[in-house]
Amino acid sequence: MTKIRRKILVRSLLIFLLLFGFTATFSAAWYKIVYGNTGFDSILFTLFGNNAGVEPGLVYNYLLKGLLPAVLCTIATSLLLFYHGKPFIIKSKRNKKSIKLLPIKNRISVIISLVLSIVLFLQGAFAVELPQWLFSKTESSSLIEEEYVFPEKTLITFPEKKRNLIYIFMESMETTFMARAMGGAMKKNLVPELYSLAGENINFSQNMGVGGWPTTTGTSWTIASLVAQTSGLIITTDGNEKNPRYGYLPGAVTINDVLHDNGYYQTFMIGSDAAFGNRGLYYTQHKVDRIYDLNTAREDNIVPNDYYVWWGMEDKYLYKYAKEELTEIAKKDRPFAFSMLTVDTHHVDGYLCSECKNTHNEQYSNVISCASKQVSEFIAWVKQQDFYENTTIVIVGDHLSMDNEYIKRNVSPDYTRRVYNCIINSAIKTDNTKNRDFSPLDMFPTTLVAMGCKINGERLGLGVNLFSTVPTIMESRGRSFVMAELQKNSPFYKSTFLTPKKGEN
Repeated sequence: MTKIRRKILVRSLLIFLLLFGFTATFSAAWYKIVYGNTGFDSILFTLFGNNAGVEPGLVYNYLLKGLLPAVLCTIATSLLLFYHGKPFIIKSKRNKKSIKLLPIKNRISVIISLVLSIVLFLQGAFAVELPQWLFSKTESSSLIEEEYVFPEKTLITFPEKKRNLIYIFMESMETTFMARAMGGAMKKNLVPELYSLAGENINFSQNMGVGGWPTTTGTSWTIASLVAQTSGLIITTDGNEKNPRYGYLPGAVTINDVLHDNGYYQTFMIGSDAAFGNRGLYYTQHKVDRIYDLNTAREDNIVPNDYYVWWGMEDKYLYKYAKEELTEIAKKDRPFAFSMLTVDTHHVDGYLCSECKNTHNEQYSNVISCASKQVSEFIAWVKQQDFYENTTIVIVGDHLSMDNEYIKRNVSPDYTRRVYNCIINSAIKTDNTKNRDFSPLDMFPTTLVAMGCKINGERLGLGVNLFSTVPTIMESRGRSFVMAELQKNSPFYKSTFLTPKKGEN
């Protein structure tokens, strides 16, 4: 290799390292500004998960505010370090003097670029808590093995007349959006309808008011929360994100597997592309009969063939679609389980549709209020249907909002944010709903009991039936301990849940 070629190769490598370093720093800064602290697990799933159907505005925002500054800084730094032609000359109009910027010698430029690249990478890594994540993976935990209860080995008794289930995941819905006097963090109550529904029906809370659960390890993004609530397990980065064929937890038994084995017809509906985050794959793999998404909505003439706003279609069309399909599903001679995921309240700023009123100072506040109104109107419609009497309805947020800038502007940093939950027309009543420390893991057995099922031992997966007096894993082992243990490696988890059960593929 000639001397010139060697110089070109070395400089190319150094420029690449600079680009890598600047990209790490600016990407981490962008992620923190947009998403806040969601944990490094969620970043891994963002990078390696299925991103088909991602909202274009979010991609554009990253390219403009994350990648472009990194590229520009790399170009500027490279010119300063590696330009060895004539000196740069900067002329000053004020004093009519010229300033010469002399080229830096090769050896010094190599050292500076290497040190700068390392510093930039470390800055980005610490910003997204990569070192803490790496350290947690050097340790193993037996918590899941000790606490997990196999659904397939547990006696679950359904009522003689099986109840239907409507399960509504509301994107980013928090109790934070209630007024301060109601236990929320806002000056005004942004979700009066959701507050009333929780107060008039069943709401599990950390106190005597309307409340919910705080952030739990491995459940802080949408697919992770859906998995936690339906399986009683978290998603870990021990292989889930790298398993596109089998999806998430192919070896686990979820609520959908249980309902399938008991004769239920099951559907899952979303207003975006079901491929995003492998959501459709997860539900199909666990025996859901049909997936509705933007693509089927076009086929069923809910929206035009070329329709695309926000993440696909807004919630006003999603609820219209849900009403049409529920009407048809209810005609079947089988009990049904219908799940849906809203999208308008996704960050950044949400989607302000034609149904929304402009009554608050910020768009996201108006979108949140509109979401509360729309779900209330949908529930009112369900109550008018013949199938309602024998149907349990669950309304729950998927995770805390990732609209970090909005939260910083409106929520006190010492306020503990919590995810909303409400169960309507439950088959069971209890006085054991308040002063609980719980998590989305508990929704698996709790939902079945709300449908009239009886669970021997009151536990499934890592979850506990919240109607019972049995303590949750958070209550019995301590939240801080559980959160730390769930971050660690679990050989039991890998061997039990990441590969299909025998005879399945």
